[in-house]
Amino acid sequence: MDPKQNRRDFLITKLSAGFAAAVLPVTAATITTDSGGLVAGEVEIPVADGKIPAYRAMPETKGKLFPTVLVVQEVFGVHEHIKDLCRRLSKSGYLAIAPALYAREGDPAKITDVQELMSKIVAKVPDAQVMTDLDATANWAAKNQGDPRKLALTGFCWGGRIAWLYAAHSDQLKASAAWYGRLVGPVTPLQPKNPIDLVSQLKAPVIGFYGGKDTGIPQDSVVQMRESLVSAEKIGNINVYPDAQHGFNADYRPGYNDYAASDAWKKMLTFFHEKGV
Repeated sequence: MDPKQNRRDFLITKLSAGFAAAVLPVTAATITTDSGGLVAGEVEIPVADGKIPAYRAMPETKGKLFPTVLVVQEVFGVHEHIKDLCRRLSKSGYLAIAPALYAREGDPAKITDVQELMSKIVAKVPDAQVMTDLDATANWAAKNQGDPRKLALTGFCWGGRIAWLYAAHSDQLKASAAWYGRLVGPVTPLQPKNPIDLVSQLKAPVIGFYGGKDTGIPQDSVVQMRESLVSAEKIGNINVYPDAQHGFNADYRPGYNDYAASDAWKKMLTFFHEKGV
């Protein structure tokens, strides 16, 4: 590959520190998980056309294989909250890794306007590319103390939609957790399917977490998804928290809901354990 082409295509080669500009200022409820007893930091994931950065955290035990959780970013990219979620998962015994899935399209860290972020970066990220980048991340983990027999995924916001798509894509995935990800809506050539379109193709069971007061994800779409899972005889467990808004697990934002976040986190870990991860 031409080095100039590589530099142009991969606009993110290192993860930014702190929080994305579009979410500042952060709230007083922000949780910071320490890295004591963990191996935590940035790594590089080889993909078909180069390398993408990722944040990896795992228990500090040499020679042991750990169940792996792919952590899929919010719309704001891999910023401090997503890194913290990786450390939280590692405190529960997982190798958790969050790849920068916008690496070719642009760096969301410095964009202050959400609509600009959506149009300039997010809309340009192909679903097919995301699937192969996640495959590459899972392969990297399997070579770096991740147990390839025990693979799960958890995704938030933008990543909540991806959690459903990857469950329909991967033959290796054992369980997926979708946090307030879009289920229906418009499609584009780069994002040609919604989760509701892929129910019959699900290869792994999915647990979903949604807010009853989420203005971006209508409750009728959640009901539709639940009914589709039953109709297709697929394993799915959709939980709705009536008083929660979109992003209720994002403790750095005003919409954080401590009860919903804590309950959903416990349910997710139980779900993973039940599915052998």
